[in-house]
Amino acid sequence: MPPLRPDAVAAVPRVAAIVVAAGRGRRFGGGDNKVLYPLAGVPVWQHAVAALRQCQYVDETVVVVRPDDRPVMASAAAEMNVELVDGGTERFDSVRIGLAAIGRLDRESGLPADRRWVAIHDAARPLVPAADINAVVSQAFDCNAAILAMPIRGTVKRRTSDGEITTVDRTELWEALTPQVFRFDILDAAYRRWRGRPVTDDAEMVERSGIAVALVAGSAENLKITQAEDLAVAEAIFCRRQAAGNGSL
Repeated sequence: MPPLRPDAVAAVPRVAAIVVAAGRGRRFGGGDNKVLYPLAGVPVWQHAVAALRQCQYVDETVVVVRPDDRPVMASAAAEMNVELVDGGTERFDSVRIGLAAIGRLDRESGLPADRRWVAIHDAARPLVPAADINAVVSQAFDCNAAILAMPIRGTVKRRTSDGEITTVDRTELWEALTPQVFRFDILDAAYRRWRGRPVTDDAEMVERSGIAVALVAGSAENLKITQAEDLAVAEAIFCRRQAAGNGSL
């Protein structure tokens, strides 16, 4: 994506990144928050932040953290000029807290509401490619809401509670990834209307408001660090990128 002309900077939309790092990561093991583990010597969450910062439209970054993790993240956050805010018990609570922080920062800076967009990203996805971020942001600018997603590749099976197994047609199935990008007022309103019904991601929250969400094909390298072996895979991808001269850190 080419750099913006100086005379166009004042008119462009601005994207605030909310990086969700307050999860428990029970499947990862080890006791500590998985996003604090090193990837090529740098904590996973810092890679996620650095990846988002490659997008020229991103001007604010809020990282939602567990209060217990704040002391070990504070120094790096200050160096990266990101704001840490304490998250809630559920992902929904953490995103809502992140939205409130962005709203506060915009009121302090005087940024008009119609120029604010928000990208929600999992801190456990450290390798999202810059091209994917630019693509989903551009799509969201066009249609108000867009997410990265990847077509399901493998055969999908459904097992019922009584043990019956069937094969699911995967031709129309996609796996949702992050970042997920929305006009701020749309996502904020969707969260304000939420009444406790379970949701699996921010896009579902917006869909329930009657807003169509566009899918943008993303890379398989945008893996989520869920189990310990995922970190080894991420390390291999990062090392290959660095050897090719396109690592993000």
